[in-house]
Amino acid sequence: MKTKSLLFLFVLLPFMSFSQAKANPDDAVIKKSLAYFVNSIKSKQIDQAVSSIYPKFFTIVSKEQMTQILNMTYNNPFMKIEVQDLKFGNIEKPELITGEYFSVTHYFLKLKCSVSSLNDEMKQKMNSALTIKYGANNVNYLANESLYLINANMKACAVSKDKKTWKFVILEKEYKKGLVNVLPKKILDKF
Repeated sequence: MKTKSLLFLFVLLPFMSFSQAKANPDDAVIKKSLAYFVNSIKSKQIDQAVSSIYPKFFTIVSKEQMTQILNMTYNNPFMKIEVQDLKFGNIEKPELITGEYFSVTHYFLKLKCSVSSLNDEMKQKMNSALTIKYGANNVNYLANESLYLINANMKACAVSKDKKTWKFVILEKEYKKGLVNVLPKKILDKF
């Protein structure tokens, strides 16, 4: 169970991040939509969070599986995750490709992950995985509090048909192969 929980954490941490951006006219709407997604996860309103995911993504992971993964990650008694200090980075100008707009969005956040209920072996595995994923300079373990402070530098692809409602796919190199049938090649080539 603990190993599965760790796996779910690493899959979903990227769903929760932000930084400052170069202005384009669509920035405000994209920011609002992404903030809604992140705040839904933060407040454990998982169904709302899942509604913010680009529907084509559910050809890779079903909506039910995603709901279960998010619930297991953010309602996990072994690891308590808290999102802190959300900031947006560069939001690229949306590109119209086959009837939909796509915008790669960079964002950052600080995460606090309490691992006090994990044994030492699991804490070590967690440390290794977090260091590989985010870089040694972005992961700080506070042993006296049994928690990790993580600076996550993330990317998501915002997708919209009308530039009013945006849905998201988190962009991570390890999932690029699976996203071939979800996102256009031009977008996949950006990460």
